[in-house]
Amino acid sequence: MFAAENGLKGDPRLKGISDSITVVPHFPKPGIMFQDITTLLSNPKAFKDTIDIFVDRYRDMDISVVAGIEARGFMFAPTIALAIGAKFIPLRKPGKLPGEVISEAYELEYGKDRLEMHVGAVQRGDRALVIDDLVATGGTLSAATRLLERVGAEVVECACVIGLPEVKGRCRLGGRPLYMLVEPRQ
Repeated sequence: MFAAENGLKGDPRLKGISDSITVVPHFPKPGIMFQDITTLLSNPKAFKDTIDIFVDRYRDMDISVVAGIEARGFMFAPTIALAIGAKFIPLRKPGKLPGEVISEAYELEYGKDRLEMHVGAVQRGDRALVIDDLVATGGTLSAATRLLERVGAEVVECACVIGLPEVKGRCRLGGRPLYMLVEPRQ
């Protein structure tokens, strides 16, 4: 669900967040309208509003783990985790974490990839929130939730700053809740 459908309709913060995202046409390849969040991150008000909306939503949900997906999920997840009193867990691309890891493969529109996390980073019974910057098909978020659930965590919700409107009905999250702040800019 989009934030505007969940009590934030008309909230000027959402417009400020959306307006602070830059669209880069044909990046990284022709036909892609890349949603560049670096301009959101460099806008202190928009960045704070983004974090505040997520913190307000998750503050009282008894979340014990905030898992951020590499790389742009790392921009939001640690701050949210600190604000709600949870631990931050990075979900990384293969070969980026030292030590023993567990991994989960997933399909992309253009190939395959994997997410990894440290063994023991998440405990059975942890209540997890998964954060990324954008959801298109839900493949990466689905891999993240499978990875966390394999070690016994309960994935309470997945959240993204940007969500494609058509993803609501066709996302690969198997009924898990998905919270998105804004739609992509054109």
